[in-house]
Parts: sequence; structure tokens; C-alpha cells
Amino acid sequence: MLIAPAVVHWNASPFIFTIGSFGIRWYSVLFVVGFIIGYYIFAHFFKREKLPTSKLMDPLLYTLVIATLVGARLGHCIFYDPGYYFGSWSGFLEVFMPWKGGLASHGGAIALLLAMWWFSHHYGREYGFDFLWIMDRLVIPVCFAGACIRLGNLFNSEIYGNVTDLPWGFIYERNGETLPKHPTQLYEAFSYTILGLILILLYEKKLDKLKRGTIFGVFLVALFGVRFLIEFIKEPQEAFEESMALNMGQLLSIPFIVAGVVLLVWSIQKGKSAMLQPEKKNSKAPATNYAKGKYN
Repeated sequence: MLIAPAVVHWNASPFIFTIGSFGIRWYSVLFVVGFIIGYYIFAHFFKREKLPTSKLMDPLLYTLVIATLVGARLGHCIFYDPGYYFGSWSGFLEVFMPWKGGLASHGGAIALLLAMWWFSHHYGREYGFDFLWIMDRLVIPVCFAGACIRLGNLFNSEIYGNVTDLPWGFIYERNGETLPKHPTQLYEAFSYTILGLILILLYEKKLDKLKRGTIFGVFLVALFGVRFLIEFIKEPQEAFEESMALNMGQLLSIPFIVAGVVLLVWSIQKGKSAMLQPEKKNSKAPATNYAKGKYN
């Protein structure tokens, strides 16, 4: 006798609660939770390496929030529907309305790289860190924040996969689906969480043996490699992707994967220690506060 596979009938509301026309979405709360998790992880890094959390954490948080929101929104508008957003004045105005939907993780990633380049140049000279040092640490909380965002996508019943006969398929009833689909949001959330745990173990146990840029390189290869593979079983996000051999998410992931491989090779061969090391004093530059051992 054939036994029908178990499936999940998913009909969860995207809202935690509503009052009239106002409502709080799970996605918004999980987005914020991702930043809170990242804040405390980074505070731990700074304390462990004797950097002043009181002076660095707030500007770092503001920089990350602004870069993520602006970059993710622009990424969606530019990569996925430029004709709509830049083809008319009304469409252009919606670029500044992220609540109407549309955030692209690749755009957020590009903006974070630019923001951390600025942050490392603005604050790093005084406290002895550079771009690769901060990226090695930033990518760890990014993994957990990415997992939170994908859970938010699950509550929104969006960004899911093709039809599956696997026993954990989800029927997204709010969208009128009648067949089980791959819950790719959970695949990504699980993968990002595992990667985050691996990277934080590397940081905690092997930092003294690692080269600067190695953790960042592993992150780029692993996270965007996973993203590339999962895209094969995702439904197209936009109509133009239906005729593409590789969808937009995969095309945007390839440069990050290549950059990760190059960075890994370079860091292992030529990178300096991953640990924070005070710069040597010279006749023109005073010793940094960190080098003086002022902070603990």
C-alpha cells in the first residue's frame, strides 16, 4: 500500500499582530533580531581583542544598518526590475519605499563591503585594524542575520522552491499553492547557521593560527556556494529569469565565490596574522591607544 508523503500545510500569517491597518511583520522583527545578535557577537569580539566597545559599537551598528537597507533595496531595484524602478517617475519614487517589498541580499553584500571599507579607514588607523580584519569578524554575525532573514521570508511565504515529493515539502496555502514545494528558506537558514557556528569556532579556537582574510574567504566560498546550489531548486523570482540557464541570484553569486577562492589563496600564502596586532610606532605617527594598552 502506498503511503502519501507527509507535507507541511503552511498558512502562517506574516503578521505577529495587527491593529487596524497597522501591523508588525515577523520579517521585520526577525530582521531586527539579526542585527541584535550581530551586535552582541561583535561586542564579544571587541572585548576579547581589547578594543573600546563604547566608541566603536554604535557607529559600527549605524553603518551596518544603513548599508544593509540601502544596498539591499538598490540591489533589488537595479538587478531584478530596473525597467520599472527607473523607467518612470512613479517607479523611481518606489525605490525609496522598501515596505512595498523587494530587498536583494547581493545588493546588501556589496553595500556592506563598501561600508566596511569606509569604517576600517575611518576608525582602523586609530585602533590598529584594517578591512580584512573587520570582515573576518563581520561575516560571522552576518551568517546568523541571514538565517533570521530567511525565516522572515518563510513567514511571508516567499522565495520558496519548485515542486517536491520529499516528505518535508511545504504547501504555501496563503499563495494558493496546492502542491508541496521545497522550503528553500529553511535550507538557507539552516546552512547559514551551520556556517556561522563553524566560523565562530574557527575564531575562538584557531585565531592565533589563521591568516587575515581566511575566515572571510571561507565565508564567501561557502555561503555563496550554498546560495548558488539552492537556486537550482528555487522558483524564479522574476519573469525574465524563466528563460535563463542560471538565474540572477546565481549570476550574482559567482563573483563572490571567485573572490573568496582568490582571497583564500592570497591569505594563506601572503596574509598576516588574523589576530589584532598594534602597529609599530614611527617617528611621524604617535602610538595608538590600543598599542598603549589603554582599553580592556
